[in-house]
Amino acid sequence: MCARDFIKPWFDASEELGDFIGIRFGRIPPESTEPEWMFKSHAEYDGIGGLADILRSKGAGIETLPENTHPAMPSWKPFFAMAHEYLLPRQRVRIAESRRSAGKAHPQKAPQAAAWHVFSREETARIQKTSKKRDITVNSFLFAHLNAAVFPDIPGEHDSIPWMIPVNLRGKTARPKDTDNHASFVRAEISRSDDMQAVHRKIYAELEKGAHWGNWKAYSATRMLPQAARKTLIRGDRITSKWLFGAFSNLGEWNSGGELSVSETDGDWLFAPPAVSFFKAAAGCITWNGKLSLCMNLHPEISTDPLFARSWIDRWVESIEKNWH
Repeated sequence: MCARDFIKPWFDASEELGDFIGIRFGRIPPESTEPEWMFKSHAEYDGIGGLADILRSKGAGIETLPENTHPAMPSWKPFFAMAHEYLLPRQRVRIAESRRSAGKAHPQKAPQAAAWHVFSREETARIQKTSKKRDITVNSFLFAHLNAAVFPDIPGEHDSIPWMIPVNLRGKTARPKDTDNHASFVRAEISRSDDMQAVHRKIYAELEKGAHWGNWKAYSATRMLPQAARKTLIRGDRITSKWLFGAFSNLGEWNSGGELSVSETDGDWLFAPPAVSFFKAAAGCITWNGKLSLCMNLHPEISTDPLFARSWIDRWVESIEKNWH
């Protein structure tokens, strides 16, 4: 029996309010420096599903998709533990006014403030080796340095940044198609003083609590909600139990042995979640054929300037390179 899709109406409501909800994918063909951009609606796909759909359409033989391996099982208990948070005041983090060049989102127009970086295979191996040496995941390593890139543009009165980190639930929940949206999330609030190990511990503490199941059940509980009510909650920053600054998603390793390489998939690949009104900064990573890439979208309310996104990507890379020894 397949679970009803109770995530789609929220992204539909976001789009109706003016957000662009396309998940950003890019392919940089061999001998090129510019990506060919492709977008998949987050109302229909998650990151893994969107990528798989694109790759299959290009002839790559993908039979199965990655599944959730964390031992936490579906439960309503985490939802009831966090339910009171929906009623608490929202604590918001703003970009320094001197850095903002705010615009207006459009449901048919991808954010202009986007940037990316691709590491070489040698650099990617170095990141993987450093993460293992520090006894943390590559995901935690990258996420810690993303925060280091963003904090310089956060006013000093804000000591932390709250992020959404998607969690793939394939294998523990069912949908009609394997490419459908199977993503829940955990919330990680990262402080200026947190080192890489602290960031790693915060992510896994949320997973141990089953926060991803709490959030999944929260959306399930809203399945009968009128669309007008969803829009009201989005406008009021009440779509999640606590306010979120942005989203960070890592799709992991793909094509590591070249098994997915066909003429239409050769080159480097990029990915970033959509930047929407309830997480305005969206950063994504994917490792394709041994090469890690970083990509970022910014909601127009943060900036419409690609150079702004480029400055965050450059800082992100700089922070990684300073710490991959």
